[in-house]
Amino acid sequence: MGASSPTFELREHARRHQMTSRNTAPPERICDFHPSLWNDFFIRYEPEPLQISKECMMVKEEKLKEDVHMLFKKFNTTMIKKLTLVDTLQRLGIDHLFEQQINIAINEIHEGEFDSCSLYDVSLHFRLLREYGLRVSPDVFNKFKGENGRFHKDTINEPKGLLSLYKAAYVSVHGESKLDEAISVTRHHLESLNGSLKYPLSEEVKRNIQIPYPRILKRIDAPFYIEEYSEEQECNPSILELAKINFNFLQRLHQLELKDFCRWGNDLYKELELSYSRDRIVECYFWAYTVHYEEHYVQARLILAKHFVLASFLDDTFDMHATLEEGRKLNEAIQRWEENAIVLLPGYLKRYYIRLMNAFREFEEELKPEHKYRVSYSRKAFQNLCKHYQQESEWFHISYIPSFEDHLKCSVISAGTPMLCVASLVGMGEEATKEAFDWAIGCTSAVKGCGEVTRFMDDLAAFKHGKNKLDVANCIESYINQHDVKSEVAIAVMDNLVEDAWKTINQDRFDRRALLPVVNRVVNLTKSMTLLFHDKNDHYTFSHGNKDRIHQQFVEPIPL
Repeated sequence: MGASSPTFELREHARRHQMTSRNTAPPERICDFHPSLWNDFFIRYEPEPLQISKECMMVKEEKLKEDVHMLFKKFNTTMIKKLTLVDTLQRLGIDHLFEQQINIAINEIHEGEFDSCSLYDVSLHFRLLREYGLRVSPDVFNKFKGENGRFHKDTINEPKGLLSLYKAAYVSVHGESKLDEAISVTRHHLESLNGSLKYPLSEEVKRNIQIPYPRILKRIDAPFYIEEYSEEQECNPSILELAKINFNFLQRLHQLELKDFCRWGNDLYKELELSYSRDRIVECYFWAYTVHYEEHYVQARLILAKHFVLASFLDDTFDMHATLEEGRKLNEAIQRWEENAIVLLPGYLKRYYIRLMNAFREFEEELKPEHKYRVSYSRKAFQNLCKHYQQESEWFHISYIPSFEDHLKCSVISAGTPMLCVASLVGMGEEATKEAFDWAIGCTSAVKGCGEVTRFMDDLAAFKHGKNKLDVANCIESYINQHDVKSEVAIAVMDNLVEDAWKTINQDRFDRRALLPVVNRVVNLTKSMTLLFHDKNDHYTFSHGNKDRIHQQFVEPIPL
């Protein structure tokens, strides 16, 4: 939901209906969100003792990292082995341990001559370089096509190469229709071959058909690939052991963080007594964790997780409880952002407002002196989110369905992720520059793309399961209303717009390569939306769909 004052068109609509939204009582809102699936589980949870001590684990990890460093030197003159090594580290979720070596390797590969007749090799080269912000022409795939423009028969019968091409085609940008065609062709053939494939390739194909690899969160995929990698002929024992140890080591750190975060969140819910709001403390931490799982991003992870919680309260207040007048007062107070604005608020929102302001003060206190300015950016983004929630509230209270274009101007912001893109940078290191904050707060390119993916996927999930009759019209309904088309047509349009938004995000890796570490956090947040709304389901509101994933990430260690 969201905006501060109705447009002229909206005011005329209200006048014609002989109603002033300022004195219109909203329908009674009934909240039926299921309670937390976790309660105090992670507060009480005590994991089994590790198979080896933390100290031994750290010593072992350092030794294994040295072994992998030697592989980079060993493969210095063998381009495809270097590419395969980078891909393996990425898929096992341990590439963050070798950022410097990988960057050097990728730049050397880009500057060198690459000529291969293997579809697997060419596709891997294409995908990895593009993921690191380096341009590669899709013409590299022409050699695998006949004069009719179709892929050769021997090409489409080679599953490993097909899968590599399928992955590569998902890092396309606008205007690359040949890659769109490649997705369609490879997906069709992979689906037809899947019944005859052997493990572990069969499992990898199955997961990629559900969510293609460039949109999979590597930390979420790592436990699956660790098991599969152990069955591969090319499996390197040092890399495999390092992946297992690092996963378990980070899991212990995340368990301790989650214990403290749940204490903070549970206390907050009890204090605020906003019973209409979704209790999703663990899910908020999980969401932030998908953006920043690495050890050195603890501050960024926790600040982002708290933004998730505070925004979730705000969202549910506008959606499920506040009258129009209460929403206006809440928006006014948040726009003013000063303690004396609390007098504007009804009693039940005063504590939320106090805790909101205190939380942002605490964020600032946690940061280095030279980074404190960052909180002003996240506060501005939070205020903008609130403004757009209020705009949707205005629409809802006069049953107004805006044009599709007007809807998106508002609802891409009210999707919440543009604010979270800014919040995700607050606790990062020196890579989060003032230039990065100016880029993020502007909600252009990848940040806007992230908001679009969120909005379209969220509304597709809501439309599939039947929108709450008290919700504002979603973008699908606006499109149907404006263009007078059937729902199937509107859904197909939204699916295509999701793909367009991803192409915009991919393009930003080239256009903002100097900001690539920051752009990649936006990419991670967008990937988390693919997970959150997978198969047109809302796994935040109806959080049972993510329970097994959360358990896998925070409870189940990898057997050593």
